[in-house]
Amino acid sequence: MALGPRLDLRQSQSLVMTPQLQQAIKLLALSNLEIETFIGEALESNPLLDVGDNASETAEAPDPVDTPREEQSADALIAEGHGEADAPLDLDPAALDTDRDTGDGEWGSAITSMASGEDYPSVEDRGGEETSLAEHLQAQIGGLAYSPGEEFIARHIVGLLDDAGYLATSLRDIAGELGVALAEVEDALELVQSLDPTGVGARNLAECITLQAKEANRFDPCMARLIDNLDLVARGEVARLKRICEVDDEDFADMLAELRSYDPKPGLRFGGSDSAAVVPDVLITAGRKGGWDIALNEATLPRLVVNRPYYVELREGCASEEAQSWLREKLGDANWLIKALDQRQKTILKVATELVKQQEGFFLRGVSELKPLTLKAVAEEIEMHESTVSRVTSNKYLWCERGTFELKYFFTSGVGSADGEGASSAAVKARIKALTDAEDPKKILSDDTLVDMLKAEGFDLARRTVAKYREAMGIGSSVQRRRAKKLAGL
Repeated sequence: MALGPRLDLRQSQSLVMTPQLQQAIKLLALSNLEIETFIGEALESNPLLDVGDNASETAEAPDPVDTPREEQSADALIAEGHGEADAPLDLDPAALDTDRDTGDGEWGSAITSMASGEDYPSVEDRGGEETSLAEHLQAQIGGLAYSPGEEFIARHIVGLLDDAGYLATSLRDIAGELGVALAEVEDALELVQSLDPTGVGARNLAECITLQAKEANRFDPCMARLIDNLDLVARGEVARLKRICEVDDEDFADMLAELRSYDPKPGLRFGGSDSAAVVPDVLITAGRKGGWDIALNEATLPRLVVNRPYYVELREGCASEEAQSWLREKLGDANWLIKALDQRQKTILKVATELVKQQEGFFLRGVSELKPLTLKAVAEEIEMHESTVSRVTSNKYLWCERGTFELKYFFTSGVGSADGEGASSAAVKARIKALTDAEDPKKILSDDTLVDMLKAEGFDLARRTVAKYREAMGIGSSVQRRRAKKLAGL
């Protein structure tokens, strides 16, 4: 076999993510307020862009025939959907892996550009960000809630806490807003108050101190009376406090030192939120003739148009080829951004409409009607990729008569059930705990027995799934539970 240089022709297909397509994907994950900032920067950098008063002005845009071929390719990608909001932005990650194997140099350059600091924060920037109190609490809720309803209410309560960690809204108002029983809100608040840092979720200073005293196992009758009279502590009425607490000087000094070691504002240990208040991206109201009216919050979405008169004026004044090339580039950028923002709005509305359809019970009757729902299920219904739905629901909030909720809150995991509707995994966990708590100490339930009992109740689970849920809740095996209950004398 001879060795030597030679030329080969090879034809292959590859997915090349242009900078504009990368930007279009990034726009999907931005909230309306972030889009507003992005548009402000675009207005400053592109003289052909202007803010319009109504949608009809978009028809004033010049014919994009002058757009250079490179820019038109991005516009063509965005327009390929033919009414389907996901076509140009709905990228399958598997396609990128396939393209990597082709050895195409353009693939590498595109991904390198997408991973640059312009699109994503550097490792140093991410490491320096402070975790907010809400983020810290939200991360703990999922593994502690017994049901999706309790998890939903608890997350809603976390959203109502102030920077110090206090809850100023009454429980009755929360129950009325969410359409649930007061007892359910009280249980959810108890869950929030069990989170770290101890003291969050308190409704006043006395309750905050009480939670911390209980955590430290120092909440005895004497400490309870001291906490009930914090106003006297503030005024320094030591003699009166000692009489109320029925303690001597030494015990009172210990109690006072203990009291002063507690944190009156536990939430301030964490960074504050970037925004003072959540601004909803999607507005949902009941329709006059039934159904639901779903719209984007246009108060935070300026309408962009191409300034046609200014474009014509500039084109007439461009004598050099360099100036004409610059003007064509700016026109292409303007046309692309307008189309990309329009496509983003259609995609968000499409996803929000499907969410309302799937979770209509929540909007009608409250949290108790939440159904198990996954990104994949929504993606299949609206014929988009799961990654597209994930981007659309990130950092987006929905307003309805029950309050303002993050779109991610409407997705809860589930398992199969006999009726085919599915059941929340949190509900299954709660049922497993109830069965093990009520079991006869002389007849401890094995995992196989639990599977049979759950199937009789309509839950279709495998034995390994039951074991996984049981271990996740910290419930021991049948042998461990038998030994523990025997030692407890049950």
